[in-house]
Amino acid sequence: MKTLIPLVMIALGLAAADAGAALSGDTLSEVKKKGVLVAGVRDSLPPFGVIDKRTGRNIGYDIDYVNAIAGRLGVKVKFVPTTPETRIEQLRNGEIDIVAASMTVTPERAKQVDFSYTYFLTGQRFIVKKGGPYKYPRDFAGKTVGVANGTTGGEVLAKEIPTTVVRYYDTYPQVFQALRKGEVVALSTDEVILRGLYLDMPDKEEFEISPAQISGDAYGLAVRKGDKRLLDFINTTLMEMEKSGEADKIFDKWFGPGTPYKRIKNFNRGLR
Repeated sequence: MKTLIPLVMIALGLAAADAGAALSGDTLSEVKKKGVLVAGVRDSLPPFGVIDKRTGRNIGYDIDYVNAIAGRLGVKVKFVPTTPETRIEQLRNGEIDIVAASMTVTPERAKQVDFSYTYFLTGQRFIVKKGGPYKYPRDFAGKTVGVANGTTGGEVLAKEIPTTVVRYYDTYPQVFQALRKGEVVALSTDEVILRGLYLDMPDKEEFEISPAQISGDAYGLAVRKGDKRLLDFINTTLMEMEKSGEADKIFDKWFGPGTPYKRIKNFNRGLR
């Protein structure tokens, strides 16, 4: 029998509610009243959030969690595209009610939003040119590595490999171009995101995912600071999904055997 471990509670120990959050209010009541939960999600980041080319609908790991929450609320869902750079501002200005966008829980972000329990765990890895010398974290010391703006990739690199030179780009495609040109020796981000990006590379046979891994990142769903009723409902839903096996089904659907994102040994969502 699996049990929840303290890591699930990571969000609880982070920053206290911001008394100045004027927009927090009671989003749960407002969502029920209007009958729609507005979720900020990724729409081009498999397997967390993409647009189904056949149906035009949002699909993905994060999407399934939002649909589960909305289903328990008895409301519809409106998906709004977001990015690592815009998602917190979109939430705080009231454009969306919840962020479900492969968002790593960090103390700095927790000063701006409130996070749910952890619903996914991952580690940070690297895409490099095939056949290179980059097999261990120490191999990136003193080298230039590309990351996307708005992600925690640069912070993690600075902490884990302090001598790495971090170069920021607006988008992942721009990092790929820099990698192809030799401006950086690697693209670095969370492993599951990295795998999705790698599978979409038209010239992926020229590249590989290095076995080197750093950090351990916990993803959380985010709401506005002080939005306690909505956060409590989300956390209760996550617990229910874990106990009922629904969370396992979603995980297996996107990361289990037979999927292109099958994870390495010893991986789990962190809710076990």
